[in-house]
Amino acid sequence: MTLLLPRADGTTRAYEPHRAPSRVAPGGSSPLTSRTVFSAAHVVADPYADVSPDYPAAVDWDATLAFRRHLWAQGLGVAEAMDTAQRGMGLDWKGAAELITRSAAEARSVGGTIACGAGTDQLTEPADLAMVRSAYEEQLTLVESSGAQVILMASRALASAAKSPDDYLETYGHLLRQASEPVILHWLGPMFDPALTGYWGSEDLDAATETFLEVITAHPDKVDGIKISLLDPGREIALRRRLPDGVRCYTGDDFNYPELIAGDDQGFSHALLGIFDPLAPLAAEAVRALDTGDTKAFRACLDPTVELSRHLFQPPTRFYKTGVVFLAWLAGHQTHFTMVGGLQSARSLPHLARAYELADGLGLFPDPILAETRMKSLLATYGVDQ
Repeated sequence: MTLLLPRADGTTRAYEPHRAPSRVAPGGSSPLTSRTVFSAAHVVADPYADVSPDYPAAVDWDATLAFRRHLWAQGLGVAEAMDTAQRGMGLDWKGAAELITRSAAEARSVGGTIACGAGTDQLTEPADLAMVRSAYEEQLTLVESSGAQVILMASRALASAAKSPDDYLETYGHLLRQASEPVILHWLGPMFDPALTGYWGSEDLDAATETFLEVITAHPDKVDGIKISLLDPGREIALRRRLPDGVRCYTGDDFNYPELIAGDDQGFSHALLGIFDPLAPLAAEAVRALDTGDTKAFRACLDPTVELSRHLFQPPTRFYKTGVVFLAWLAGHQTHFTMVGGLQSARSLPHLARAYELADGLGLFPDPILAETRMKSLLATYGVDQ
């Protein structure tokens, strides 16, 4: 039995799906010890909502929270209301606020670790720096009141309003002084969001890095760590070696995460990754090997996943969420392939077919027959005869 999967050139190729269940069983919810690991989590749309892409998001809250319980069951932390949850790409601030409140309550009920994004996406018109600070304060207050750790997200509004590095230093300094607990600072590169080009006051990444480090070194007691998503492992390694003692580096590099998490004789990165949404069981298994000091087993588990991750995050990188939700559907974590904002249309059928093939080859699907059946239904919808 084979599937005919479409190629980008308009032809098809025969693929024989795996039919053995996933080899990876949940490792239990006991904490991982060698690394702090967050999976940024996607939201599940309500497929029956009569909404258009420019309407506020309609979320299936039961399925969305069930997926978070799946991540916690692996022992991973949840990074909530981040770009993986389609912040600014289908999920507005009102929806994000409800997501934060619901997920933080769910985390308390099951003993899960959670950190939530605080940004400025309630600003939908041009804003000055005072308005940016006020928007950040509103979101910072909500996240802290929910009991979750704060992730200070990069802000499109700040990128637009700031005229110099000093504007970033003043804005972040103001926010960090107000934070009641140490936060995670988030540097999201323009490949994930073009509106963040020139963040930290310069398109020169060396100059931007110096401003970023100045923020951290001025407030080391208020910075738990940094989440860096520039897809440049050399830059991440150089930056983490310059961090003050006690400030962690959380890799957001979905192209090079195994080597960055494994580290070297001068340190390592923790993780806050969108790719760990579909890879949660494998990610947990790998880090548990690292917990025993077995770096070789860690790399043997995670290295084969990089091809899938690089495929999902290929340019335009910001549309990686489509592949993440697609794999969640194939894996049985939701009943449909519908996304808020209609973003299921953001990747081509050949792209999705290759994602299925790579994920199936990794043994990611708990029920490979279900995944195959759903893949067949998608192919038939697009007119690919079997």
